Amino acid sequence: MTLVAAMGAKAFYLLYLWLASAIVASYLSERKGFGPKLGLAFGLLLSVVGALIWLLWPARRDSRWKLQGVFGSGGKTVAEARAEREAGGDG
Repeated sequence: MTLVAAMGAKAFYLLYLWLASAIVASYLSERKGFGPKLGLAFGLLLSVVGALIWLLWPARRDSRWKLQGVFGSGGKTVAEARAEREAGGDG
């Protein structure tokens, strides 16, 4: 009976790890400009490796990752950066 309980606790922690990696991968892909669904797929299918892939994946040019940083503190909004780029290209 103790073996089943220990196995259940380990499975519970692995489930939390799997779900947390899916959340992190989804967050990273959204910040890097690719949308949350692609990151969620990476996190659910590849677990921790999927989140690590999104840490190494390059961000798009006008993504929130490049404009505001990792956690979104400070910097320009995406709309402001696009407006500046379009205004600079016309002049």
